[in-house]
Amino acid sequence: QVQLVESGGGSVQAGGSLRLSCAASGGTFSAYAMGWFRQAPGKEREIVAAINWSGTTTYHADSVKGRFTISRDNAKNTVYLQMSSLKPEDTATYYCAARLTRVATIRASTEVNYWGQGTPVTVSS
Repeated sequence: QVQLVESGGGSVQAGGSLRLSCAASGGTFSAYAMGWFRQAPGKEREIVAAINWSGTTTYHADSVKGRFTISRDNAKNTVYLQMSSLKPEDTATYYCAARLTRVATIRASTEVNYWGQGTPVTVSS
């Protein structure tokens, strides 16, 4: 059983930056592709970014490309989401996700084996 604990969320003004962290425990971190999803009130959960087990392959949704960057540190069992140039439409609860695979990343919530509890991000205009 893998436990994922997010941190780093909060409130920021438009144009600002935040870095989310997700610390994993209870499993072999390098066996998992990792990802970040978000869910705004009244909307479905959507993928934001994903990274393969080694960090050599990443995916960023078009809505965040060029503004957000996913990375991981396997020595620290942690995945990060650096968010810059934040917009009010980025306001959501952000969830860390893990998928047991070394041959792919994550593209859909149905592929996720473990979820974090979520961390809220609020961007004001």
